[in-house]
Amino acid sequence: MATITAKSNFNVAEDATTLREAMKGFGTDEDIIIDILTTRTNNQRQAIANYFKNDLERDLIDDLKSELGGHFEDVIVALIMPPTEYLCRELNRAMDGAGTDEETLIEIICSRENGEICKIVDTYESVYERPLTEHMCSETGGELRRLLTLILTGTRDDSKIINAEEAKEKAQALYEAGEGRWGTHESTFSAILAHENFKQLRLIFDEYKNISGNTIEQALKHELDGDYLDALLTIVECIQSPPAYFAQRLYKAMHGLGTDDKTLIRIIVSRSEIDLEQIKEEFERQYNKTLTSYVEQGETGGDYKKALLAIIK
Repeated sequence: MATITAKSNFNVAEDATTLREAMKGFGTDEDIIIDILTTRTNNQRQAIANYFKNDLERDLIDDLKSELGGHFEDVIVALIMPPTEYLCRELNRAMDGAGTDEETLIEIICSRENGEICKIVDTYESVYERPLTEHMCSETGGELRRLLTLILTGTRDDSKIINAEEAKEKAQALYEAGEGRWGTHESTFSAILAHENFKQLRLIFDEYKNISGNTIEQALKHELDGDYLDALLTIVECIQSPPAYFAQRLYKAMHGLGTDDKTLIRIIVSRSEIDLEQIKEEFERQYNKTLTSYVEQGETGGDYKKALLAIIK
């Protein structure tokens, strides 16, 4: 369930005019910006942005950037961007410049089914005039690169059909590629986890436990390590429960020294119209604290914190 739903009696001209007035003259009314943009769906925000462009002859994002700053600006701009374009920007940021943020690549690419991946791939090339797969391949290596390439090239089965006999065969293949041999045959793990549809993978994982006595997570942790392990575990966790996976990511982003603000913003904004309510429930179940209280007690402050809390509700 979403925390942001469509506002009834939505009036695009009224919202756009109110936002423009909040940014005109001396000072900015941040509360108005938060109130409007965190209570409208992305489709409604796109309508507001289009009104700015066509009727006010202004760019909403440029106006916001000229008035805001820091992580508060990051949240508000993320809300205004079309969702797929926003994820593509996050992927580009993860690969641009020195070093690569593999955690972000893994979170975005390994948590989504084929339909979403196809939209991301098409949008990335349109926006950055470079194929996402090519860019990713230039920034990663080894088994992680092979796995992400398989996912990005759309090899996952879209049928949602399950086959019990094939599940047993694939579970046996996974066992023989890892626990059942000396050494690990990583390509088998990549091929199966990147090709099979999510419903079939659930069945394969059930069969794996029948064969091995261990869960697929236990087997992966025993056989593999590093970013490749994290990528495979992300697939497994998102097949079992995307809200549980994203709750863990949010906790990790806020726990310990410092806050991973990019991850915090990305998950809260990108899941706000999908399953942020369930993520909140999972967060409380796993950590005995509400997500709201964790954000309130965290290092974030001011209008940035207000905006996050308004999205979380």
